Amino acid sequence: MEHSTAPSSAPSPITELVARARAAQRICATWSQAQADTAVTAAGWAIIEPARNRELAELAVADTGMGCVQDKVLKNHRKTFGLLRDLHGARSVGVIGQDPARGIVEIARPVGVVCAITPSTNPGATPANKIINALKGRNAVVVAPSPKGWSTAARLIGFIHAQFDRIGAPRDLVQLLPGPIDKQATGELMRLCDLVVATGSQANVRAAYASGTPAFGVGAGNVAGIVDETADVHAAAERIVRSKTFDNATSCSSENSLVIVDAVRAPMLAALAERGAVMLTAAQKATLQALMWPGGKLSAAVIGQSARSIAERAAALDDAQCAGWLALAATGPRILMVAEDGAGHGHPFSGEKLSPVLAIHGAQNFAAAAAMVERIYAHEGAGHSVGLHSALPERALTLGLTLPVARVIVDQAHSIATGGSFDNGLPFSLSMGCGTWGKNSFSDNLNYRHYLNITRVSRPIPEQMPSADEIFGDFFARHGAQ
Repeated sequence: MEHSTAPSSAPSPITELVARARAAQRICATWSQAQADTAVTAAGWAIIEPARNRELAELAVADTGMGCVQDKVLKNHRKTFGLLRDLHGARSVGVIGQDPARGIVEIARPVGVVCAITPSTNPGATPANKIINALKGRNAVVVAPSPKGWSTAARLIGFIHAQFDRIGAPRDLVQLLPGPIDKQATGELMRLCDLVVATGSQANVRAAYASGTPAFGVGAGNVAGIVDETADVHAAAERIVRSKTFDNATSCSSENSLVIVDAVRAPMLAALAERGAVMLTAAQKATLQALMWPGGKLSAAVIGQSARSIAERAAALDDAQCAGWLALAATGPRILMVAEDGAGHGHPFSGEKLSPVLAIHGAQNFAAAAAMVERIYAHEGAGHSVGLHSALPERALTLGLTLPVARVIVDQAHSIATGGSFDNGLPFSLSMGCGTWGKNSFSDNLNYRHYLNITRVSRPIPEQMPSADEIFGDFFARHGAQ
């Protein structure tokens, strides 16, 4: 009796996709610095070219229903152009550092195939940022976007492929996880790649950490800002409104809470009101809470929406106050403010809102303001960053020494400054590490060096062994040699 041999199972589409990425990466692993930089520039031009940029921004808003087209155009341009500035002249191929005194030579090597998890809030800028950083290190990259952001990522990668054709680079260096996107396919991709860089929900970040593949993930947003008694309230209000309204507050770096020292509370609120921020009544706050957290979870109905749209939706929810909400909406509010006196699960406005809704906390003095921010971050947002508007430089150092934050953003529009800006020294990035406070393995702005393996050549140097007295002398003098 003959026995048929069962055919071996065919490789999955994800396995084949990664295999193509590995084949392409073996080609670019031989590139010179100039070749890598040409690929970086090509990918940057794919999104920065004005007509393509606008098409991506319009597609992002149409498909996700979040954000503002013009702000996404600006974000796509500034974040990409800023990244290209950071990478211009940076060494990422071959020998990138030498320290003769220590006998050390550093050599940059690719990590391989990168899995880039990207969010719906930035479906163009974030994939572009990760693709460009990966290419700088001569890596291949496979983008795993959110379901809502898939079409924007697909269009972006189509633009990149067209630029690759111009320079003779293999298209398979940059690929997209096929739709429809689901957890199973994303999980398989993460397991098969060499590095995962995850931006988006904490569920995505935890999945990346649990994938068995080395991963960089980011912590939760929920930025708080402090306005102390020395601040220029008009300048502070201008920065805060600019930050909070940008792209309808879809950024994890947008202020969610503002802690104002009592001495400047009235003038600060007046300055915010002059710029379109409206303080809600207690009754309106209750309605807004019901709209934003039905069942205790932040509703997609408000994420990335304008303040006017949120007010209109609140009107539909509240018959008793419908006319008041519609009248408010008709004024074109830019920010909806609510007074808050606590933090934690019983105070949902103390958490991240991803919308132009701002919680206002009071504090007797700067120390109390810092303590309030610490309470907010104990609930959500530890590790990310804090904003400070103050005329006293030492207060920024105090926050940096005491609060669980990786960044202290001083006198700047927070959501624009945190991920790098042309008027500060932070690296341009859309992925901010939050350190161990945010359960991350890094506390830097994710940048091209995170996409590199570094090989170190060590040569012998003259022995540099200290004496016992150099190490223990002061200790023994003060405490004895027991």
